[in-house]
Amino acid sequence: MGVTREEVESSLTSKLNPSHLKVVDTSGGCGASFEIEIVSEHFEGKRLLERHRLVNTALTEEMKDIHALSIKKALTPEQWKKQQESENSQSAA
Repeated sequence: MGVTREEVESSLTSKLNPSHLKVVDTSGGCGASFEIEIVSEHFEGKRLLERHRLVNTALTEEMKDIHALSIKKALTPEQWKKQQESENSQSAA
């Protein structure tokens, strides 16, 4: 049996306490493939590879049934804020 989007969200929320989290099941409902966008203070001072490892570690149990995990964004709250401001200023122009 596959993993649900809710299970992925629950594990990431409890372990990384994100200020923003978007989980998309890209497997067509079988729970084998997900895209993740996550913003967490746990990423402060860490390189991208270390951030991805934190996400993978948070999903240790779920990864037994997940075949593909795409981490689209793993940002600090400050990076997320700057990105949102940049996107908002571009759409207003």
